[in-house]
Amino acid sequence: MVAPKYRSRSLRRLSVRTPGGKTVTHYKRRNPSPAKCRDCGVVLKGIPRVLPSKMKNLPKTAKRPERPYGGVLCSKCMRGKFKASART
Repeated sequence: MVAPKYRSRSLRRLSVRTPGGKTVTHYKRRNPSPAKCRDCGVVLKGIPRVLPSKMKNLPKTAKRPERPYGGVLCSKCMRGKFKASART
């Protein structure tokens, strides 16, 4: 039986073939759910699906798109927000 710390289903089980020809199981943290738009809920493009501990090592430009509301709104909702504010 595996060690108790590996019995959690929050870990992915990967079958890895070693150079010696054995197949062993590696345990890896699952990816978090993708970032979603605040207004419409569509998956945001340009934001990596990585754990926060990995996200802190990414450069600032890789964490979110370089536009207003980047990482919060999708481009369609962002354009709609600007159009609405221009009307008033």
